[in-house]
Parts: sequence; C-alpha cells; structure tokens
Amino acid sequence: MQEGETVKKVLVVHPGSAEHCTRVEILGRTVHVDRLGCGGEIERARALIAEHHGLADVIALEGIPAKLQLGSHQVFHRQCRGLFETSGTEVVDGSGVRPALERWGVMLAERAQPGIFTGKRTLMVPGLNHGGLAHALSLRTDRIRYADSAVFFGIPRLPGIGSPSSPSRIAAATLRRLSRLPVERFVPPPGTNGGRYGKSLFRWAEVLAGDLGLIRRIAPQNLKRKIVVTECAEEEDLDDLRRRGATCVVTLMPPLVPESPIGRFSAAAIEAMLVAARRGSRQALSEDVYLDMISEIQWVPAVRYLQAGETGINKFAFVIHPLHVGQIYRSAAFRWARFFPDSVVEAFAARVPPFRVSRITGAQSPTTGQRIEGELIALGATPRQMMSRSTRFTYRQLTRAARIAEREGARIMGLGAFTSVIGDAGVTVARQAPIAITSGNSLTVAATLEAAKQAAIRMGADDVSQVRAMIVGATGSIGSVCARMIAQATRDVVLVSIEPEKLIDLKRTIRAETPGSRVRVATRAEGLVGECDLIVTATSAFGQRILDISQCKPGAIVCDVARPPDINEDEAALRPDVLVIESGEVMIPGDVDFHFDIGLPPGVSYACLAETALLAMEGRFESFTLGRKINIERVKEIYGLFKKHDFRLAGLRSLGRYVTEEELAGKRELAERLRSDAGLFEKTKNVAARRMAEIPVRSKGVEARGHRTREWSWLSNSLDALALWRGRTKTHS
Repeated sequence: MQEGETVKKVLVVHPGSAEHCTRVEILGRTVHVDRLGCGGEIERARALIAEHHGLADVIALEGIPAKLQLGSHQVFHRQCRGLFETSGTEVVDGSGVRPALERWGVMLAERAQPGIFTGKRTLMVPGLNHGGLAHALSLRTDRIRYADSAVFFGIPRLPGIGSPSSPSRIAAATLRRLSRLPVERFVPPPGTNGGRYGKSLFRWAEVLAGDLGLIRRIAPQNLKRKIVVTECAEEEDLDDLRRRGATCVVTLMPPLVPESPIGRFSAAAIEAMLVAARRGSRQALSEDVYLDMISEIQWVPAVRYLQAGETGINKFAFVIHPLHVGQIYRSAAFRWARFFPDSVVEAFAARVPPFRVSRITGAQSPTTGQRIEGELIALGATPRQMMSRSTRFTYRQLTRAARIAEREGARIMGLGAFTSVIGDAGVTVARQAPIAITSGNSLTVAATLEAAKQAAIRMGADDVSQVRAMIVGATGSIGSVCARMIAQATRDVVLVSIEPEKLIDLKRTIRAETPGSRVRVATRAEGLVGECDLIVTATSAFGQRILDISQCKPGAIVCDVARPPDINEDEAALRPDVLVIESGEVMIPGDVDFHFDIGLPPGVSYACLAETALLAMEGRFESFTLGRKINIERVKEIYGLFKKHDFRLAGLRSLGRYVTEEELAGKRELAERLRSDAGLFEKTKNVAARRMAEIPVRSKGVEARGHRTREWSWLSNSLDALALWRGRTKTHS
C-alpha cells in the first residue's frame, strides 16, 4: 500500500451464518473484507446492506443470485432485485467478472495439469450463471450435460436447460420460471437430499462443475474418482468431498491469501475487491475494465487432491498390440473368435477402436521419491495388419489412443512394438496428439547396447573393443544409431540393409564420427555372418529369413531387437553354442504391478515402455524420441536418467526366458570346442544348414507365403472341405 492511501472496505453478504474478516493485497491496494451471514433471508441481507451504507466501499452478494444468466439472456431475480437499488454504495454479485475468471481459470488449470478436463464426462451443477465455465469446458470435451432441470425443477433431464447455447425461446422461458423460485432453491441449506435428483447424471459424470453448495447437497454420497470444479472452497467442503471419495477439487478463483493455497473468495467477493481497488472512482465498470484488471493478477488455480496416494503422481500411457494372431485369442473379448479363420479375426481386430486394458502402479524413484502411474492402451492390429494398411490408418488409431490417455490424466504416451516404427516413427502422431509422444527407441538403443556388452563379457570376451559387430537393418531408426555407437566402441562394423543408398550415407557418417573405423556394407548378411562376434538384428521385415544362424562363428552373440522378433526358437536351437538374446528388458524401480500380462516376468518392462515411464518420473513431458534418426546425445541423456532413477537391466533373456549361468557355461564350453576343432565346426555348420532348410522361411512369426496357425489348421481344412462338398452337391443336383 502506498503512503497516504486509505484501506478500502468490502462487505460480503453470504447466505450462511459465519462471520470473519480478512485483509487482502490486490493490485497494489489493501482491501479489508468483512463477511457477514444473512442466514439465507433476503430481508436480513437488505438490513445488512442498509446498516453498512457509507461504511463499505463495495458490497458483494455471495450466493444470492441477484441476476440470472443463461448464455446471452439475463433477468433479475424478483426477490433480490431491490438489493441492487441501494444508493450510495456499489453492490455487485460476481456476474461482472465470473465468466472471464472462469474461462481464464480453466485455461490456467489445464496448463498446470494438462488433460485434467479433456474428453471427460462433465456435469454442470448448474449451468445457470456459469456460462463462462460451461463454455471453457465445452472446448475441452464434447461430453457435457446440465443438471439444472434436476436441481431446480426436480426433473432428471430436460435437453437444453442450463446450456449457454440453449435456444432463445427455451432460455427465456427457463429464466422467467427461475426468477420466481424462492432464493433458498439457489442457495440450499447445509445437508444432503441423498442424491434424490439426477442419480444417473451423477453416476455418468467424471467432472462436477458449478456451485459447491449445490453439488454437496444434490450429489449422491459416492463421488469416487470424480473431479469437482468450483469457484472457491473451505476446509469443511474439502473434508466432506474427501469422505465421499472425490479425487480432487479445482478452485478457479485467485487465492489472494498467501497462507491458503486454495481459492477462498467467490467471484462476487473478487469483483467487489476489484471495484474497490480500481484507481479513480469515476472509472466506469465494464467488461474491458475488468479484463484489464484481471490480467494484472498473477495466480494459478488450485488443484487440491483429496485422497491419500493420489497427490503428486505423474501419469503416462503406453500403447501395446498383439504381435501375432494367436495373442488376439488370449483376450477374453475375443474368445468367441476361435471359431473363425485367422485372417477374418485378424482383419476384424485391427478395426477395433483403441481401449484401456490396465493401470501400471507402484513405480517410484528411489532418488527423488517421484511416483508414477501408467495406462496400458491396446490396439487390435497385428504388425502384419499395420503393414498391409495405409499408415494413416495406424496414425488415426494412435491419435485416438492419445486422447484416451489424456482423458486418463497421462501427459506422455509411448509407442510400443510395431507402432514405434510404422510410417515416420511417431512424428505425425506427435503433431496430431494432444499429449507428448515418444517412440522409446532412445532407451531401447541404450538397453540393447548394455545387454550386448554384458552378453559379450559373460560369453568370455576378453576385450569388448576387439569385437566385430554386424547390424542387420542398419539403416532403420534403431539400427543406425546402434551401428554408430557400436562403431565408436569396437571400430569394426558390418552394415546390412536392403537400402543401398542409405547404407552409403550411414557408412560416411560413421567414418566422419569415428575416424579410422573399419566399416563394410552389404545388402545381405550371407557370407559375412561367420566373421562377426556380435550380430544385432533390428528389422521390420516379414516373411523373410533375416539371418542364417547356422553360419555363425562359434560362441557368437545375436541380439534380436525387433518386436516381433527376427529369430525364432527353431532357428536358435540349431546352434546351441550361439547365444540369442532379446534387447535389454528393464526393471522399473518400486513395487511395480502391470495388472496385465505383457509377456515378461512381473515388474519387468520393455525398454520402450521404460523410457516413457522414466520421462514421467523425471517430469519430462516432451516428445523425446521421434522419427527415424535417433540423436546419439538423446541416447546418452536417457541412459543418464536411467542411472539417476535406479532403473536396471532385468538380466539376459533368450526367447522369452532368462539365461542361466549353467546355460552360459555350456555355450562357452561348446564354443571353445568348435574353435579348437575345425572339422567338428564344419560338420556342425553343415548339419545346422540342412536342418535350417527344413524350417519354413519366416520372420516376425509370419511365413513367407502366408500361413495358418497350427492350432487352427483343422478348422481351415474343415471349412475348405465343406465348401468343396457343397460345390460338388450343387453340381450333381
């Protein structure tokens, strides 16, 4: 307060009985605020106004609806109209600032908690006098309803009643009827009617927005997992909502009192303070004046979580999908599909909209204490279906998944398995999605290289820097950065890809980054496999033999990064001395429960999922890894965060199970025998090659010329026989 300025006085008349006073600093002025209750009686309110005539600079009517507004329509309440006609003292009811503050507050709340309102089923309780709030929320969800007819007329639902966009005829008729209701209907006394009106509306809603007094009285006792949005609240209100199971309360009005983080002043009180704090009493009150003053107030709406365990949790989402048609049948929703051909089921499942399958709980950083939760969201398409359709189809499905994730409170979504490589590897999805997107490939690379390093050491490599490595699928997003980083460690790499022009470019890049490195390129792995100690496969190929494992060096390591995998169990069994491992799986810190079988042991996640969780744990809600050119610095950065939050590799896994020390010892012993006996090695290769020729050519679980899964061949054969029999019957007839 500047020297010589007087303290402005504001009287707030409210329908309760409590009385207290507060000093508030607003726009550089000190305002003394007295709150006096009128017990819901209009005559008592009129007496208080008359009593403080000349003593208060501004009088605010809180919870007493002097004006009733629906959209652009406005009427005075018949009982309250005279309260505005007091001469000498300005009387306000919040209608001058409420719409702007509500719109601004919703925007700030969503900026602080992205996605808190997006796509959620929202119930206005009521829409009357909350046009700004209804409009702001309608921009963030198209699922919004109004409880006005249930609240004021005892009718569960009348279309249009309460909506700012109500037709003029309906709005005008509604306001005329409302203006005749006793004021007690707008300001109910404490208590509850047990949710007598509009039970189905409240069960439907995820967000309850409007007057807190009405919400407390009209809503049912069970408000579990609901978000309440209102102007202001007291601790008594929060305690009641906490007992009823509400998740959180968002107060939209500026708090103004430093010791209280939640908004405790109504729009009426805020308007009175602004009027009292204005410079120059002759300044006309208008929407422009109010907007100018509001813009000078620095505040963030309070988001107060009410339930233990829900405060301070960063949320993420991750997309999964079936890797082959057999996984579709495992879902309870698709058990009926066992009686149909695979091709029909696979095509049908691809068109199923994304859906939430489980929540990941229990993850917590031991370093910072930050807790996270994740939403697993499933697509129905297999990799084969994604490859056979346009990329726009998958983009649309992923964008839908992102909207589901945002609705569940997630601020970042990871792309799992084939969704991270389809099209432009997440770039288009990130542009279209309402939240951050990451492919997870940066941590996939880091975990792969760490797993490969550990495998080489455990297979007996004396010096990892002397290893010669081959990268199959070297020009892909994961393969290329693996190649560049492995070249820095070993200086000897073989790059294999079906894209020769990209191979040349990659070779030049590696030569520039790692001078003196030995780099060979090839469009096929044959002829070079037997020279390499480490082979990384990272392809998106289907129905091909990615690698002839029969020709590998004794004791070679094959790190299969692809999902679905490039190397199948039958092929891996041909060379028991060769170690086939998956890309590094990750242990997320905490007592993690996926509440869903993702195909890994409890608490173990894929590296791409772990990257999404790690970014949420660090509070980095950004599109971290996108596109086919992964930044090496990003790989190093995510590995630093990996170490910071005590994420760990889950151990070496081969074809779905952990590799034991006994198995490793057996592979090392056999590899040493083959190295020391050239004749035995040649015989072993020849036997393996003959057996390899008997195995159908396939990758990603898909045979080169189409297939029917073994377990359903009887059904396909039966259907073929039935069709043939019917055809012959028609011919004979």
